[in-house]
Amino acid sequence: MTIYAGTLTNHEQRHIAIVMSRFNTLITDALLAGAKDALLMHGVVETNIDVYYVPGAFEIPLVAEKVALTQKYDGIVTLGAVIRGETDHYDLVINGSMNGIAQVGLKTGVPTVFGVLTADTLEQAQHRAGGKAGNKGGEVATALLELLSVVDVI
Repeated sequence: MTIYAGTLTNHEQRHIAIVMSRFNTLITDALLAGAKDALLMHGVVETNIDVYYVPGAFEIPLVAEKVALTQKYDGIVTLGAVIRGETDHYDLVINGSMNGIAQVGLKTGVPTVFGVLTADTLEQAQHRAGGKAGNKGGEVATALLELLSVVDVI
């Protein structure tokens, strides 16, 4: 049996795009800081990280796909925050965002990770964006690096 597992080393030459929603910036700015810190900690050079801002989570898939098609990036981190309200809008936005982001990696072959928080309250989102529950932006960026190293050996 051969086992292939991702590593968090040898990422100095990686070019990473981050596609991030401007909606709920109190949360998304913290996610971005966490993602950037994680990428830098694992050797990605700051000048090899580009950030693309979009209005909301629903717009992330379109820009992520266009970014992937440039073939300039090894991988894409998506970041956003959707907080439940009292309408069905929450479900529609998160489902569209989630399905669209999943398709980006499958259609383009560029590893793309899902970092759109879903929360019932602003407080829950804050806990997951650098509060009690850590920073999901950093976790997603780290997951991308692991994924890239597995993809490299296939």
